[in-house]
Amino acid sequence: MVNVPQAVPAAPLVLETREGGVVTLTLNRPERLNALNVELGAALVAALARAAEDPEIRVAVLTGAGKAFCSGGDLALIRDARDRGAGRELEPLLRAGAQLVVHMRTMPKPVLAAVNGAAAGAGMNVALACDIRIASEQAVFGQNFARVGLFPDYGGTWLLPRLVGPARAAEMFYTGEMIDAREAERIGVVNRVVPHEELAAQAHALAERLAAAPPLAVRAIKQVLFGADRAELESALEFEVKTQMQCFLSEDCGEGIRAFFEKRAPRFQGR
Repeated sequence: MVNVPQAVPAAPLVLETREGGVVTLTLNRPERLNALNVELGAALVAALARAAEDPEIRVAVLTGAGKAFCSGGDLALIRDARDRGAGRELEPLLRAGAQLVVHMRTMPKPVLAAVNGAAAGAGMNVALACDIRIASEQAVFGQNFARVGLFPDYGGTWLLPRLVGPARAAEMFYTGEMIDAREAERIGVVNRVVPHEELAAQAHALAERLAAAPPLAVRAIKQVLFGADRAELESALEFEVKTQMQCFLSEDCGEGIRAFFEKRAPRFQGR
């Protein structure tokens, strides 16, 4: 008898756990700090769509596997695309992000972020697209696009100024510096900070409270708060995609990515 090797099925990119009216969606690329690629973005959109359509689900909680919430776009993939001269390969990732953000802002049920660790770049913006954010005291946040010569995407240019004001947003965008959870709470990026070991329990407790609220009223409230400006958001996302592609093809982006992997300060030339 010949033993035929069996392929080991790949782990789901998004883990789904349901309890009552709450579904918890866990980004599941812990070996890459849950860095975003097209497949992860598509899997998250699909999971959220299932939650939106399921009459038994009233709230979605979004978190990350391992020690990070989401480290942003997968820089290894971005570097590889640049090295191969395949610049257009970035656009599907940006389009997936735009679709994800619009879906999160306009779906009829609340989305709660339980930020368990680093939320950087596009990962921070995924958290910002949620209705409410609870952060572990170990969480850190940053708009670190400029550090590698890139432009904020995944809705960051539209979402962040509405939470913290344009001046604070400008500081975060220009410097790319990370802030800790307490500073994020102070400036309005997150609703509250909790001890790391209590994050999952406290996020679920809040989600259960939201799930017990009247669904029709909650849907209407979300539409007023987040859905009414859909056209403006979509316009901002389109501008982000076009501008990001220009920055991605620049010499500064190449230098920024090389410097990141070489663990040195970049030397930008404005080209």
